[in-house]
Amino acid sequence: MTSGFSILIPTWNNLPYLQACVRSIRKYSSYDHEIVVHVNEGKDDTLAWLDKEQIRFTSSNENIGICKAFNQMLPASSRAQVLYMNDDMFVLPEWDTQLVKAIPEQPHWMLSATMIEPTDTGNPVVRVIDYGQNLIQFTEEQLVMEMDRLVREDWSGSTWPPVLLARDTLEAVGGFSEEFSPGMYSDPDLAMKVWQLGGRYFKGVGSSLVYHFQAKSTGRVKKNNGRLTFMKKWGITPSAFYAHYLHMGEPWTGPQSDPPNSKLLGNRMRVKLQTIGR
Repeated sequence: MTSGFSILIPTWNNLPYLQACVRSIRKYSSYDHEIVVHVNEGKDDTLAWLDKEQIRFTSSNENIGICKAFNQMLPASSRAQVLYMNDDMFVLPEWDTQLVKAIPEQPHWMLSATMIEPTDTGNPVVRVIDYGQNLIQFTEEQLVMEMDRLVREDWSGSTWPPVLLARDTLEAVGGFSEEFSPGMYSDPDLAMKVWQLGGRYFKGVGSSLVYHFQAKSTGRVKKNNGRLTFMKKWGITPSAFYAHYLHMGEPWTGPQSDPPNSKLLGNRMRVKLQTIGR
């Protein structure tokens, strides 16, 4: 790993946040990363700005959501490691160095950076401290100055973006599953596909920090019922997968292993789904 990641960023008429995101990658990265953007609709000046900045992009005339956007960007990128990031994220110094250090030698892994968010939504892997809920309020200098105290222990259960995977893993699982379009619950579905491939290394890196302004694009989307789609597809709830397989939010102690009651969990959910369908 010497050439940096392919960083894939879907965006939807959100140019100021995309500009801030790209600026942070260029300012605070230690590696020379390849950035690829998917432009949904492009009713603002995003396309012209990307041309000016010589940033590679794919585009669609409508908002096709995260899953389809990612799957269009993937073949347009070239690096051996691929990182998916939202356009309302802002990376902090050493974010990529810490991820590179955490890449294991074993195949089929997922690594997540650790998000800092201004509002508590109950996510166990997030650091909740308000450095601004929008770009006008954003206190970048204070955040960078105080980032050392925001580092947390590594945690178990990587699925949340920014998420880093090997390209061969993504190609083996077919990228994001488009039945989850526009994207709700596509993250745990991707993790489950990696699990089915034999991956057992789902690690959140507590020293790789990214500020997240929270739902500046997804808050405008008409959401799919991804939870039900996940249940029907895999036979368990996303929360059961997080708790019993990935041990989401628990301190990192090493690669995950199959839960002793995995078959029982799946059987219980299949019975529940059959009952719902009557």
